[in-house]
Amino acid sequence: MDQVVAIRPPARGIPRAGAQNLRDLDPADLAAWLAQHSPEPPPRHRADQLFRWLHQRRAPDFAVMSDLPAGERTRLAGLASLARLHLDAVLRSHDGTRKLRLRTAEGAALESVLIPNEDRGYTQCVSSQIGCALTCRFCATASLGFQRNLATWEIVDQVYQAQDLLEREAIAEGAEYPGRITNLVFMGMGEPLHNYNQVKRAVQLLTHAHGAAIAGRRITISSSGLVPAIERFARDELALEVGLAISLNATTDAVRDEVMPINTRWKIAELLAAVRQVPQHRRRFITFEYVLLADVNDSDDDTRRLLDLVGDMRCQVNVIPFNPHPHAPYRRPSSTRVQRFVHRCRALGLLVYLRTPRGDDIGAACGQLALESGNA
Repeated sequence: MDQVVAIRPPARGIPRAGAQNLRDLDPADLAAWLAQHSPEPPPRHRADQLFRWLHQRRAPDFAVMSDLPAGERTRLAGLASLARLHLDAVLRSHDGTRKLRLRTAEGAALESVLIPNEDRGYTQCVSSQIGCALTCRFCATASLGFQRNLATWEIVDQVYQAQDLLEREAIAEGAEYPGRITNLVFMGMGEPLHNYNQVKRAVQLLTHAHGAAIAGRRITISSSGLVPAIERFARDELALEVGLAISLNATTDAVRDEVMPINTRWKIAELLAAVRQVPQHRRRFITFEYVLLADVNDSDDDTRRLLDLVGDMRCQVNVIPFNPHPHAPYRRPSSTRVQRFVHRCRALGLLVYLRTPRGDDIGAACGQLALESGNA
């Protein structure tokens, strides 16, 4: 089990304005930074020491880094930043889901969601931006507009803040072992492929063996259909490490234009052509997310068109009944209509999973993240 470090006062030394946040750096970059900022060549193992403290033990400051010389800790504290996000609030759902509201250094808010799995592990829904530049009409985050991309360390720290929370809860409950984050989905606030470089670096840090060591096969990046970025993903080594989910949500361009205005730039045919360039995994499928909207995309004709669109691909379809919120003009279909849609898709030969709402009572379900409190 990873070491848990208590929060302590920072080491002496105040980092200068604009100091490098070392949580942004992998071991190679840490080694280069140390070489540049040390009066003499640092020990070869120093970068690995720092990386483990920051990403495996989630150290809050240099003071706790007990295997570094005291003078070195003080010197580094004056040169570099170890800033973290601030955990502003935690909302808990009746189904065990937690929604974390986090704040950046300038006070901007973002949300991340922890969903319990059946195996005592957790899936975390991670945000990549503050707000979102896209205007998907079923998604509450679109109502916030776009503020900025998150830095690599801000993406990574969402996971570390959530793991810290699970460990504090375990201590408070007297549990022998804390819950552990085993799966990540980049399906929170923002379009992950709009922040491609930072999301890729965050994945590299989170999968590193000396850090959180989350398996790449347990990470999925979602996109609303940013075709040039999907084509880039298909050529990138990242496509061999993590999964890709596409938010499809319609079977005709006319409906998708309305529901997801990004479709007015890249039509369904262009989107699927880009997805077909993604290398096929032996152990995982491309995922198509399909938010089911009453009287919009839930007809029997939609099931047949869905088969025509993706039936030749090695894929699965996640059917997600719409999660209502005040920013969208849609309704959730009746349970009978949902079951009929799923049954017909399966009868046609599609691999379909029905995703039941998790955390909808606290505004944490798919499409509901909008910095609102929910009903908790």
